[in-house]
This record gives sequence, C-alpha cells and structure tokens, in this order.
Amino acid sequence: MDIVTNSLVLLAAVVLSAGLGRALGLAVPRPLLQIALGAAIAAVAPLGFTLSPDVFFLLFLPPLLFLDGWRIPKGGLRRDRGTIVALAFGLVFFTVLGLGVFVHATLPAVPLSVAFALAAAVSPTDPVAVTAIAQHVPVPPRLLAILEGEALLNDASGLVAMRFAVAAAMTDPVSLSQAGLTFLWLVAGGLGIGFWLTWAVVELKNQVALRLGEEADAQILISLLLPFGAYLIADRIGASAILAAVGAGLAMSRAEQSGAALPLTRIRRAAVWTTIGFAANGVMFVLLGEQLPKLVANASATIRSLNHMSPIWLLVDVIVIGLVLTALRFLWVWASLRFVLFRTRNGRGAAQVPGLRLVAATALAGVRGAVTLAGILTLPLRDATGAPFPGRDLVVLIAAGLILMSLIAASIGLPLLLRGLALPAATADEGETEARLAAARDAIAAVIRTRDGPAIGEGGPDVRAAAAEPVLSFYERRIAGLTAGMPSASDQVTRSEHAFWLAAIRAERRTLYQCARAGSLSDSLARQMVRELDLVELRLAGSDGSFANPAS
Repeated sequence: MDIVTNSLVLLAAVVLSAGLGRALGLAVPRPLLQIALGAAIAAVAPLGFTLSPDVFFLLFLPPLLFLDGWRIPKGGLRRDRGTIVALAFGLVFFTVLGLGVFVHATLPAVPLSVAFALAAAVSPTDPVAVTAIAQHVPVPPRLLAILEGEALLNDASGLVAMRFAVAAAMTDPVSLSQAGLTFLWLVAGGLGIGFWLTWAVVELKNQVALRLGEEADAQILISLLLPFGAYLIADRIGASAILAAVGAGLAMSRAEQSGAALPLTRIRRAAVWTTIGFAANGVMFVLLGEQLPKLVANASATIRSLNHMSPIWLLVDVIVIGLVLTALRFLWVWASLRFVLFRTRNGRGAAQVPGLRLVAATALAGVRGAVTLAGILTLPLRDATGAPFPGRDLVVLIAAGLILMSLIAASIGLPLLLRGLALPAATADEGETEARLAAARDAIAAVIRTRDGPAIGEGGPDVRAAAAEPVLSFYERRIAGLTAGMPSASDQVTRSEHAFWLAAIRAERRTLYQCARAGSLSDSLARQMVRELDLVELRLAGSDGSFANPAS
C-alpha cells in the first residue's frame, strides 16, 4: 500500500507543479518547480522510495524514448542531419572521454570507469527540459529542431556508452575491437527490433480492424505496450533496449502517416500519450527532489574521504564539473556549426562563420533532464564482489547537481543570448500553404467523384449537385485565398451534404499524409492539420443531420 500512496503523492506534486507554473507565468521552468516540490516533500514527510535500477529504467525510459521518436520533426532531422549527428554521437564520446578523465583526476576516489559512467549519463540532453525553457524563451525554430534531434539520438548513444562503462566497472574491461562490434550490434539490433516489431504489430492490427472494425481503446493499449515489448525483446537478445524504444517510436510516426486509424483513435491516443509524457517526466523530477537530502547526506561521507574539510566542497565540485561540461560542449558546438551548418558561401565566396553568441546559446541550451536522471539511477547498488558500488552516491549527487545547474543556467542565460539571434535560413518552410492548396484541390476532385458516382441518399442528379455545391464552393474559395483553416458555422445541412463533406475531409487527410511522407510538410504541422480534420469529421459523424455548414 505504501508504494501506491507514494506514487499518488508524486503524481499530485506533478499536478501542483503545473498550477504553480501557470501562477508564476512560466518564469521558472517546470522541472525546477518539480525538483523543489520533491525537496519539500522530503522535508515534510520523506517517502523513502527505493527503486531497483532495472525497474526504474524499465518504468520510465521506454515510454519517454518512444514518445521522442514518435514526435520528433523528421524534416528537421533530414535538413540538419550533419549537425545533429555530430552533436548526438561525436559530442557524446568527446564528453565521455574529456569529462571522465577530469572527474577521475579531480575526485580520485571515483574509479575511472565510474567517472566515464557519470560522463556518459550527463552527456544526453533532454528535449522536454529544453521545451519547458522554450515556453518562456524565444528559441529560434531551427535551433530548437536541432536540439530536439540531438536529444533523440544522444539519449541512445550516451546510455549505450554508460553501459560499457558500467560493464568495465563490474568486470574486466573489454577490448576496443570487441566494444566496436558490440556497439554496432547494439545500434543495428536495437533500431531494427523496435522498427520491425512496431511495423508488424501495426500491420496486423490494421488487418484485424479492416475485418472486424476498430476499437479505439484497444488501439491505444497496443501503442502503450509497443515500447515495453520492443525494450524487453531487445534486452533479452543483447541488443540496445534503449534504441529499440527509439526505433519503435520512429516506426509509429511512419505508421501514423498511413492514415489507417480512425479519427477518434488518433485524438484519444494523442491525448493519452501527452498525459503519459507529462506524468513520467514530472514524476522523475519530483523523485529527484525527494531523493536530494539523502543523496547529499550519503555523498558527504564520500567527500570527507577525499580529505575535504566541509561538505561545501560538494557544491564546488559540481560547479567546476558543470563548467568543464559546458566548455566541452562549447568547443564541439563551435566546430560542428562551423564545419557543417555554416558550409554555405556568401556572394564573395567566403565561408560563413558562426557567431560566438550562437555557439554559446547552442551550448547553454543543452539542458540535462529526465534521461540523465534515469541513467545515473541505474548504476548498480553493488559491484561484482557484493561490495557497495564505488562512488555511487557521489556521482548520483553530481549528476543531480548538473541537472539543476543546466536548468538554472539556461533559464537565466538563454534569454540574454537569444535576443535578436538568427540562424541561417532553412532551405524550405514547413509547406503549410502548398499543402493546404493541394489538399483543397484533391477535396474538390473527391467531391466531384462522389457527386457523379452512385446515388447517395434520396433525390436525383439535381439534388446531389445542390448538396455538393456548398462543399465545392468552400474549397474553391480556399484556393482563391478568400477563406482558410477549417470549416465552422451553424447552418443545418442534409444527410447528402454530410457524405460530400466526409469525402472532402478524407481526401484532404490523405493528401496531408502524402505531403508529410514526401517531406514537403513538417510532421508537427501535418499532425496539427490532421487533428483539425479529425475533429471536424467527428463532429460531422455524430451530428445526425445537424452538422455545421462550413460554407456559410
């Protein structure tokens, strides 16, 4: 019963953080509020949570990584793939090497392998924390897309690197050749299992739905099970369970663009997953705040073993390590932006050079969050001999301090650095205008086919033509630029007009998905536009003759 009560307390704190965030006008990022609430809970009534690292990993990472892979903008990934790959893989290994050596040199009580594990855990950035800060800081859209793409991929690379570091701490170190082959298998096996498992399950459920009809609640439950299934299967065969969850999310994004699900399923599923993402991230930050007092107490004993006179050195160590982490990111960001993002030439043939303000903003925006917390808490409690894992409490506290430091630094520094900052223009916009025009043309074609096809309802050709006229008029006005957005009005229409509106809406949706798959329309915008169509179709389907006439 205690675990249930404690879980409810954590969820209540997450809800309270949302209310406090709105009351403060988003002046403080939500993760910081959640950490503060967790610390308040620990001061009043400590929950005493003791989670097994493996259980903690399984509970939180699969759904979070699945959701990241599902909702990441694919257009941004394609456009800035060079910069994203350089940050997501090169920066991770640069950070692991540089920060690991520095931590071991600064804190000799922390073995080198454990120092590498700490560096690997803090190397991934958190898209949720960045988004929380972006709500009150004007982050340029292209920079935000790069940061989100980096966060999607570096979750996997950082946590895989951490796996090798922990293995080295537990057993004899592996050779470089063996590590390289293992890494290739982890990446290929993990992504492959996640992608193909999701593809097979989606195809199977679509075939069942065609024959027996679609049950929205069952479809949502399947989507909830997919990341855990991919994670467990990959873990069982020795592939990367982390990448399996990411691959499942990427496959789910692709499957969503097939348009096979019913509008009700899409709307409910999106709402459920938004809630899950909010709750899972929030609980992790509240749990971090609740664990902070115990972490400080345990780490103080470790820091005294280093001959420091006061636990104040804990704060000094965190600040110094945080500055080194930021400096490493600054150096790598400067190089990656200079040689990848700014390869375009100006009219005189000189290469553009990224400004230091852009480099500093990109470096500072690499906020640590839920994945770092989840990763560091999976450190084993004991080593291979059964003794306490060396330096565990200390590195967990350092990781927690670096999360706090990155959140505070980004909250204060980004508004100053981003004021008036511009990135090189993207090669193309999100394609909304062209997609809406193409969808309108296809909607007109669908209405004409429906009008001239087999009879619908009662009445002859004249009645059907009259019923189709308001629909055709609406889309013709959209093409002419006289109207935009989705239809809304209050006139009553006949049942025959319903059929024409349905034909038009479904044609629009197919066209939007085709544009998204072709890359001419951004995924996030396509999802938003399809949601508009889904809401109109649901309103139409449930109106029984009282659907609002969009032409009026």
